[in-house]
Amino acid sequence: MGKARSIVSTMGRILYVVPSLLLFSVFVFYPMIRTAYLSVHTTNFQGVPTRYIGFENFRYLFEDQNFHESMKATFLFVLYTVPPTVVISLFLALLANEKLKGIQIFRTFFSSTLGMSVAASSVIWMFMYNPSIGIINKLLAAFGGHERQWLLDPNTALVAVAIATVWMNIGFAFLILLGGLQNIDVTLYENAKIVGVSKMYRLWKITLPLLSPTLFFIITVSLIQAFQTFGQIDILTKGGPVNKTTVLVYSIYREAFVNYNFGFASAQAVVLFFIVLIITILQFSIVERKVHYQ
Repeated sequence: MGKARSIVSTMGRILYVVPSLLLFSVFVFYPMIRTAYLSVHTTNFQGVPTRYIGFENFRYLFEDQNFHESMKATFLFVLYTVPPTVVISLFLALLANEKLKGIQIFRTFFSSTLGMSVAASSVIWMFMYNPSIGIINKLLAAFGGHERQWLLDPNTALVAVAIATVWMNIGFAFLILLGGLQNIDVTLYENAKIVGVSKMYRLWKITLPLLSPTLFFIITVSLIQAFQTFGQIDILTKGGPVNKTTVLVYSIYREAFVNYNFGFASAQAVVLFFIVLIITILQFSIVERKVHYQ
């Protein structure tokens, strides 16, 4: 009787997991396997495999100058977006965590970008960067600067998109970091004040160590999100000018849905998967060692 109950209980637990397994199978596992399969085949315009070619797509990929430009643009974009997002969000969270009158208004302002879609935010920045009517050029002209074609200049396009992306991502990072700050035991700060230590010492010895799990989470999520950026690139620059903003995800999209070269696009997707996987593993094996879990 007891054995029968154990079997029924086990079957019940399995049934709870089945919906999640079905969702993951349809939207994660199958696409991954299909992408890997297509990466070693040539395809027709409908994406149907026509011939097995082994690793020829990957060989051609690493010889392709456009792919090299995409890799460079991707890593520069990550460098331009992740550190500023984390630093600015942490600074705003530290400000908003102060017990000041009316601080709730500033918390709302700082997190307001979280409620805006990538498309809406990109359109706003498109108008701001407009060389004729954009407010950025108007401000430059007011201070004696020269107007620029922000999204059409190869020297400024990637930086311009990165600035817009940082603005879009600050809301989420700010809220998570503020939540982490508010979970720190206030008695630690009270004891530090009694001892007479400075605010900077409290920041380095109390706040940052206890906030490190939240910071680790934000850095990891921001890195993965930066490597997967697509929407603002498509709306603001469409990969131009001269491929300076063609990050890897946009290159995959262009090869698959513009050039209909699904095998080559799948090879790029496989490379992107392993890049993100390796970076994530390195973070968990190296950076997580410095995380202070309470």
